[in-house]
Amino acid sequence: MFGLGWSEMMVVGIVALIVIGPKDLPGLFRTMGEFTGKARSMAREFSRAMNAAADESGVREISSSIKAASNPAKFGTDKIKEATGMTKGPVTQALSEERQAMKEKMSDAMAKAATDRQAQEAAEPPVADTPAKTPKADT
Repeated sequence: MFGLGWSEMMVVGIVALIVIGPKDLPGLFRTMGEFTGKARSMAREFSRAMNAAADESGVREISSSIKAASNPAKFGTDKIKEATGMTKGPVTQALSEERQAMKEKMSDAMAKAATDRQAQEAAEPPVADTPAKTPKADT
């Protein structure tokens, strides 16, 4: 509650007991409870009023149309794709086959380059790892 831990609430309770006194403390708690109840009821009433205003202004209709727009089947994008010829038809099939051929050509070229590189590395003699000597400076 209010970001206070049990130890902080204990300190607040002890201070309240000392400052207010044991006689008036139950009345304070009762008053605070009534105030909290009134604040909650006002918040509930405000929330209901805002929901009613949203219903009157048509916000719910807008949100339902946005939800329908996020669903392609309800929004009609299938019909748009049909009208533009973007559905799986002969044109799409030809594009798909062309892309597959390009993919295979690129894969073959990359495989050939890799085997050529491996063959070149195998043909070269191994280089010995010797530390480089640096010339000493005359002082």
